[in-house]
Amino acid sequence: MQTELSYKIENFEGPLDLLLQLIAKNKVNIIEVNLSELIDQYLEQIEYFKQEEMDISSEFITMASRLIYIKTASLLPKHEEAQKLADELKGELIEYQICRQIALELSKMTVGFDRFAKEPEEYEFDKTYELNHEPQVLVDAYVSAVGRGKRRLPPSTAPFTKIVARKIYAVSSKIVFVMRNLLSGGKKKLSSLYGGAKSRSELVATFLAVLELCKANRVKLTGDSPDKAEIQLIKGHKK
Repeated sequence: MQTELSYKIENFEGPLDLLLQLIAKNKVNIIEVNLSELIDQYLEQIEYFKQEEMDISSEFITMASRLIYIKTASLLPKHEEAQKLADELKGELIEYQICRQIALELSKMTVGFDRFAKEPEEYEFDKTYELNHEPQVLVDAYVSAVGRGKRRLPPSTAPFTKIVARKIYAVSSKIVFVMRNLLSGGKKKLSSLYGGAKSRSELVATFLAVLELCKANRVKLTGDSPDKAEIQLIKGHKK
């Protein structure tokens, strides 16, 4: 049993809109629609509008007459004209459907065009603090603020000043120092190399330089005790 649909005539912008609605109800596309059935459904809707005493514009009546003519012509033995008129109608429906889709997309793009945001205005606030507090409350707030300020300060660099200020001696520079002394004076007392050291850092660097030279067989140490130890170049390295 076919369910009869009723329409309000004011919901349709024109007869083509009503025809597209009927095609959508039949769930077919415009090219494949059975035009004879579509014409019958359209005429039924127009008749329904009349029975409900709805205001029907002349456009709907004109389209009804056109559809009746197409259907009548299609019943004649030679209905080439009817086919031509049917193709024209389908073409109009396709064009109208495209225009309706474009209009729908354009309407989405214009949403909010009629709304305007008010420009921000500058406002001068009265910054006078008007609340009254007990003296102790103000003291506590001040102490708290000072404490937070101290916590945000970076640590003092005073404890590191002496460490950073001390000169650092490279072992490589002391290797050059030892070699120059040996090249100029031959054999040397080991203690003479330490005599001019001005800091513990320089003393350690000189000692490590001697160890590196011994390891590389560039120098050798002789003597029975540290006080009498001597250092000299190994033959073949003196150049």
